Amino acid sequence: MLYFFITLGVFALVIAAMAIGYIVQRKTISGSCGGLGSIGVEKACDCPDPCDNRKKKMAKEEARRKMLEENRII
Repeated sequence: MLYFFITLGVFALVIAAMAIGYIVQRKTISGSCGGLGSIGVEKACDCPDPCDNRKKKMAKEEARRKMLEENRII
């Protein structure tokens, strides 16, 4: 149990040090350097034909979008 508390304390100190570093430098936290777009992948799944589960999900989203568009009040 002692090792657990020592490890927890070390992690807490490291997290506190990183937080203080961001506060002192006044930097904003930003994303990565481009993600998949930087290597030429335009979407999360770069396969030419989506799998059956993806097709079902896309059809469900399209049906929901059409239903919302048809039942729009304004």
